[in-house]
Amino acid sequence: MGKSTTAQMFTKMHIPVYDADKTVHRLFERGGEAVDNIKLLFPQSIVDEAVDRVKLSAIVFKDTEKLRKLEEIVHPLVNLKRHQFLLTQQRQKTRIIVLDIPLFFETRRRYSCNYVFVASAPKFLQRQRALARKGMTLDRFNAILARQMPDHKKRQLADFVIPTGLGKAYAYRILKQKLSKIKTN
Repeated sequence: MGKSTTAQMFTKMHIPVYDADKTVHRLFERGGEAVDNIKLLFPQSIVDEAVDRVKLSAIVFKDTEKLRKLEEIVHPLVNLKRHQFLLTQQRQKTRIIVLDIPLFFETRRRYSCNYVFVASAPKFLQRQRALARKGMTLDRFNAILARQMPDHKKRQLADFVIPTGLGKAYAYRILKQKLSKIKTN
């Protein structure tokens, strides 16, 4: 949808961004806090003392019980890192911050947010972008879509929608316009 690119735009505007995906990457790298527990449950997913995300995905993706066990390891650590980020920003008296959280609506977690931005792109473009990613297959893409809330519902629930299908410059201009509405409140 362009979520990561939109998050980079916030960073370009000097707005701190907590990126849940990047947090997971750090937790999975060599020495990461999730590696040992994942190694206990899914030893075949470990390569060079780090979690191989492609191998782990192949293990848990179609097995809801294994996915649940993985989430029991990862979610508390991600939540702790998010909490630490929030405390740091609060101490620095940061006025605006961004939480870049995949599956924000789907997880049904109680995130304390004043506004929700949704990056949105046409289906054909979403498919094209997703299939360009390493390890992505059409079957996996369709399975991911099946677990996600449809884009039109996300757009209805959002305070602001950032259209990412018309180029980065256009999306950036819209983002700045939406952000100026927040800053004036």
